[in-house]
Amino acid sequence: MKEETNGQAAINLLGADTAPGEDRVHINIIKDADREPKKDDEEDDGESLDLNKPAEEAGWQSHWPLLTALAILLVMLTLEFGFKYQPAFPVNLIIFSAAFLLAGYNVLGMAWRKARHFDFFNEFFLMSVATLGAFSIGSYSEGVAVMVFYSIGEWFQDAAVNKAKKSIKALLDIRPDKVTVIRNGQTSVTDPKEVQINEIIQVKSGEKVALDGELYSDTATFNTAALTGESKPDTKRKGEKVLAGMINLDKVSEVQVKSLFKDSKLSKILEMVQDATARKSQTQLFISRFAKIYTPIVFALALLVCFAPYFFTDPYNFHQWFYRALVFLVISCPCALVVSIPLGYFGGIGLASRNGILFKGSNFLDVMTTVNMVIMDKTGTLTKGVFNVQEVITDGIDKKELVSIAATIESNSTHPIAKAVVAYAGDALGGLKAKDVEEISGHGLKGTVDGKAVLAGNTKLLKKFNIAYPQEVDQLVDTVVVIAVNNRFAGYLTIADEIKEDAKQAIDRMHSLNIQTVMLSGDKQAVVDQMAKTLGIDKAFGNLLPEGKAQKVQEYKNTGSRIAFVGDGVNDAPVVALADAGIAMGGLGSDATIETADIVIQNDQPSKITAAIRIGKITKRIVWQNIIIAMTVKVIVLLLGAGGVANLWEAVIADVGVALLAILNAVRIQKMKLE
Repeated sequence: MKEETNGQAAINLLGADTAPGEDRVHINIIKDADREPKKDDEEDDGESLDLNKPAEEAGWQSHWPLLTALAILLVMLTLEFGFKYQPAFPVNLIIFSAAFLLAGYNVLGMAWRKARHFDFFNEFFLMSVATLGAFSIGSYSEGVAVMVFYSIGEWFQDAAVNKAKKSIKALLDIRPDKVTVIRNGQTSVTDPKEVQINEIIQVKSGEKVALDGELYSDTATFNTAALTGESKPDTKRKGEKVLAGMINLDKVSEVQVKSLFKDSKLSKILEMVQDATARKSQTQLFISRFAKIYTPIVFALALLVCFAPYFFTDPYNFHQWFYRALVFLVISCPCALVVSIPLGYFGGIGLASRNGILFKGSNFLDVMTTVNMVIMDKTGTLTKGVFNVQEVITDGIDKKELVSIAATIESNSTHPIAKAVVAYAGDALGGLKAKDVEEISGHGLKGTVDGKAVLAGNTKLLKKFNIAYPQEVDQLVDTVVVIAVNNRFAGYLTIADEIKEDAKQAIDRMHSLNIQTVMLSGDKQAVVDQMAKTLGIDKAFGNLLPEGKAQKVQEYKNTGSRIAFVGDGVNDAPVVALADAGIAMGGLGSDATIETADIVIQNDQPSKITAAIRIGKITKRIVWQNIIIAMTVKVIVLLLGAGGVANLWEAVIADVGVALLAILNAVRIQKMKLE
């Protein structure tokens, strides 16, 4: 996706020049200034829906020509069947032709443009052939009826698509176009793209935060529902993270910007949403392949229905068999499948986004329905990742000095445990400086503080450097940060994390779905076992380095398990990529893990894991309902039409009816509640 430039963001659905079977419900987030000038030989196919347009202009076609055509058809049918009156030939043809063109000028235009590119196997060409064929044999009212009701079906499809895209459009609406920035003690209103990192912006009560940053005021309360799906207000304190899209519910507050506009969480969410509908599910890919084969076969069968009886019936009535072929073409139109199936998956993505879950592709909705094992990281996933120092034990060194040395070297890490040590030290840092700091993955930090060689990490770090330490340290349940100074054990700090409120509920729900639960952690086995027992997790493995986690996931994959891995740290990114479905905790999670993940949980709640599974199952169930309904009705009416039992009226009613039924079924997803 291109960098942000000036211009209102837009989501276009029903992508341009889409052939039957292709995913017509596709989001494309575009900036006006990024648009390439249209070349003279490029044509607009009329299928694009732009959110910037007023509602009455955003439809597949304007309403008044279609309504006029419908009115003409109803009047003519009333005269013909109610009063047994039909105008003479030229007048009759002119009136019906006018209604036909009013209802079908878009269809005819699309059919012509596609035919110029030798694309004949599409619903527009199919409908044009069927209706013009009806006119050629004098079935004017039926030809107009087919076009009118087909266009009405398209009208309803547009209404469904417009409803489906509202939840995504809301993401665009929450990103402010203006921001108040404080410069040289003065406030000025400017474009968010012009604000630089570390500048201070002002957010009034009821205003939306425009950029990611840290709260500069002492406290403030925000509505985070648009980002996380969580309706409960979130109170932030000075220095805590504030994200673009949050609404200030408190007094005037100040935020120090920490990310450029294009790098904000909200901008990244929009990129994820764009990519989501571009990645098709296996069901969509199947329908795409099926439709590309199905449509030309239907044309061939229609020709056989028309001409094959010449060799088997006597006398052969061309008018009769041509009419049956037209019925065959009308009912074979694949619009119910082409629109309702991607619309169903789009509805699933929309339902998930309203619940604080971002699927990066409709294919992952399908994947989540097959998951039978959920493997989870511990810190930041099942726990809050908010650590506090519980105890400081020294060995031959002053307590204040130990804390100062530990905090100085840990200040070079962004790990939650390191932050806890630094926060605990407070003013005890004493102005010491760390040099040559090196992070040893899965172990801790190595560096120099005040000329002394310092190691700070877990006991594996001391073992790596052959430094002896008291064996009772291995028996401690809490997380331990051991310190060695000049190759000698100097003491340790015990640190405790807090389990998330809904972690137990999440595990119970997974078990109710017959999903096996596994926890992987770099923490000590004693800590991991205690937490697994508290939460009811089936299996738990501790003392794992990042490669150890990846190895465990691979071992389970080799047994045939369908795995979802949930993590939040940088070291979880490789494992997230390895799993069948990688899930990242998006609120506290690292950017690397969020980028790698297939699904992002915005509010960090473990209970959203089962919500994602339920959304996947709901979506897949409704999509397959639509496939079965559409194909069953079409096969029945195709056979009736070929046998001369069904006429054009019945064909178009069946076609439009099944399309509307499928669309209404798909729209149901957006109204569902998970709780």
